[in-house]
Amino acid sequence: MENITLLDGGLGQELNRRFERPAHPLWSLHVMRERPDLVQAVHEDFIRAGAEVLTINTYTATPPRLARDGDVAWFSPMQAEAFALADAARQSTGCPWGPVWLAGCLPPLVGSYSPESAPSDAECREHYAAIVGAQPDVDLFICETLPSIQEGVAATEAALESGKPVYLSFTVSDDIRQPPQLRSGESVEAAVDAVKGLPLAGLLLNCSTPEAIERALPKLADAGVPYGGYANGFTSVEALKPGGTVDVLSAREDLGPDAYATAVERWVELGATVVGGCCEVGPEHIRALRERLKP
Repeated sequence: MENITLLDGGLGQELNRRFERPAHPLWSLHVMRERPDLVQAVHEDFIRAGAEVLTINTYTATPPRLARDGDVAWFSPMQAEAFALADAARQSTGCPWGPVWLAGCLPPLVGSYSPESAPSDAECREHYAAIVGAQPDVDLFICETLPSIQEGVAATEAALESGKPVYLSFTVSDDIRQPPQLRSGESVEAAVDAVKGLPLAGLLLNCSTPEAIERALPKLADAGVPYGGYANGFTSVEALKPGGTVDVLSAREDLGPDAYATAVERWVELGATVVGGCCEVGPEHIRALRERLKP
């Protein structure tokens, strides 16, 4: 399985756990403002566990979220600090498993699971272009947790302007009684058709249950690019609304490192070559993936 690319896990939830203070709408960005050392430490733990790609800590550092929950003046300094902390982790660990790439983050601009909250297409493209411009030193970009085709295409096209490799990752509905669909209700097939032909480094699914990702994964093969996923470990995400805090969500008790690795092995059997973890998937989960998939 030498062709497997191993991403990191859920940075935000790991930081939230270690911070041990009340959750904040800016989530991991709030932790970074108070305890930047924790951000570097979590990055280091993911590297030691075997991650080959680290996503920098800017998931909530979008202009609309900062305007709502913080200060837009934090935008450029926080983007720069997030890169510096990930780079420092890369330097301090010596990357024992081999090269580690740093990924810029293009997330949903307003809310992770609320496609109706997205700004207009023109505003999306303006904000995503600003984020790409604020992350000049990353090795690649991950457009992640995108709940709709609109935000997915806007983020991807902005990232591609950088000339760097780009992963696009949609989040899908956890309701496995329905055909695989995005949080917006749009079909996974429609999402694949919308981005087919774009020069993606990979097409992924993330921040959904492992079971929902497994059902939807085969649909990604039609894109003609490497594909994969990185799941969350929540029981449900229905309670989290834009401006809310992650303390309203609960972690599953049946998704320890071994169970998660077994789920990801099933994805690999379906053709996935880019895998990792999202919220509630920590360094030990990534270590289990490394041991199973890249011994």
